[in-house]
Amino acid sequence: MIEPSADVAPSARVADNARVWHLAQVREDASIGEETIVGRGAYIGEGVRVGDRCKIQNYALIYEPASLADGVFVGPAAVFTNDHAPRAINPDGSLKSASDWDRVGVTVERGAAIGARAVCVAPVRIGAWASVGAGAVVTR
Repeated sequence: MIEPSADVAPSARVADNARVWHLAQVREDASIGEETIVGRGAYIGEGVRVGDRCKIQNYALIYEPASLADGVFVGPAAVFTNDHAPRAINPDGSLKSASDWDRVGVTVERGAAIGARAVCVAPVRIGAWASVGAGAVVTR
């Protein structure tokens, strides 16, 4: 079920029994697995892989190239970053473009739980059945 106000790219794959709620955005070539729930206002980046039976709570931001295995819980307003050294401009003062940086991802293994408002700073791997506390900042 995809709510009418959700923005799902035509090239995204959303399992028939997954749920994408109001105002969520699922970008190009992303994949949402069986029985997965994507909450209100959540963002799933281009090419992100979300496994089966995951719960992505309201306003979570999962930037590409993140990968979530089966059974992962992502709490409300959690953020998965994708740039280890973010900058708006290059040393010459020109605005950075997509070709001016290398995307790095967050990988979350089976059954892990990421608490509300936690920030996972890529590149990082969260192990199977790990628990990240609410408000934590994960850097390694």
